[in-house]
Amino acid sequence: MPVSRPIRGSSRLDQIIVGTCVLLSLLALVMPGTVREPVAAVFRQRVLSPLIMLQERAELSRRAFMLHEERMETRDSVTMKALSVAALQSENSRLREIIGLGQRLKWGFVPAEALHGRGVRDAYSVVLSAGTNAGVRRLSPVVAPEGLVGAVERADPTMSQAILWTHPDFRVSAMSQDGSTFGIAQAHLGAGPNRFLMELRGVSFRTELKPGMLIVSAGLGGTYPRGIPIGTVMSELKTAEAWARTYILRPAVSPTDVNSVMILKPERVAEGVEGVWQQGGATEATLRAILAAGDSLARTAALQEAAARRAAIATMRTDSIRAAGGTTPVTPQPRPTQPQPAQPQQPQQPQPQQPLPVPPVEPQRDSVVRLGPPIGARRDSTTPPRRDR
Repeated sequence: MPVSRPIRGSSRLDQIIVGTCVLLSLLALVMPGTVREPVAAVFRQRVLSPLIMLQERAELSRRAFMLHEERMETRDSVTMKALSVAALQSENSRLREIIGLGQRLKWGFVPAEALHGRGVRDAYSVVLSAGTNAGVRRLSPVVAPEGLVGAVERADPTMSQAILWTHPDFRVSAMSQDGSTFGIAQAHLGAGPNRFLMELRGVSFRTELKPGMLIVSAGLGGTYPRGIPIGTVMSELKTAEAWARTYILRPAVSPTDVNSVMILKPERVAEGVEGVWQQGGATEATLRAILAAGDSLARTAALQEAAARRAAIATMRTDSIRAAGGTTPVTPQPRPTQPQPAQPQQPQQPQPQQPLPVPPVEPQRDSVVRLGPPIGARRDSTTPPRRDR
């Protein structure tokens, strides 16, 4: 194996440079002060200054490189936080809606978290984090702030399983919000995005529902209480049934958004939940009214502030005119009207009285009603004579 020979040229050059520097330093020491100072100044300006500048630039480059890495890390962390903020805000708003639903229900419910699976059957069911120990029973309704989610299929002491409205066996008695139309709501067994729609079957053929009408649970059967939102009418589905109509509904609750739910207890189902979801709409309307009132108050305050500023500007203008020796413009006042002398009134001459017209006197007629012929009058020849018996 050949052995590489050391390079001697570089070592000799280094020795020469070191020796030269030593000699120059010795010469600088023995030089008189009058000569040494100018030489040192030239040496600092021509030799040391470029080296110091290069060192400073190298240090700045190193700091910039390090700051670039820190900035990249900061930007990445800010991006990750910005992506997570939207999810956190959505989760917080969802929790606020759940809390609002609990405040409207007040009693007879069990809050639970919905855990979605990844199996084939899990597309129609969810696992709930509450069981019989908390009061959950089989066929207990599962609701969300938007409306009906499903029903409990099986309940364990600590966990339970519920079917969603997308399950093929899901049925709920439904009606329009005004109670004029009834039917059965179930999942629309379609393909693609249509599988996340619902059907309202069994509607009377003489009844026509308009798009946008809200469909709620009818409370028939004892499983679901009356008044839980189910969906909104989209359109009519043409079927072969000539005695009933079928409508497509947009569900009130999306299965993918089911994360936190409320399970209604049997005593709450028996009591009913009418007005719970309507109160939520009334609360939102009240909040909008409060915001509108706040806007009107702010508008009134702004108008008052503008009026005060205009008055202050007018006062400053008057003071500046007086200080300059000018006359303050005076708003012309209307001149009072002088009273005119009254015209002498001429006495009115009395008009001669005309005689009143006298109506002609008609001859008075006899007011006596004659009930029969006068005494002694001759009877009519046609009248038979009276015979005495």
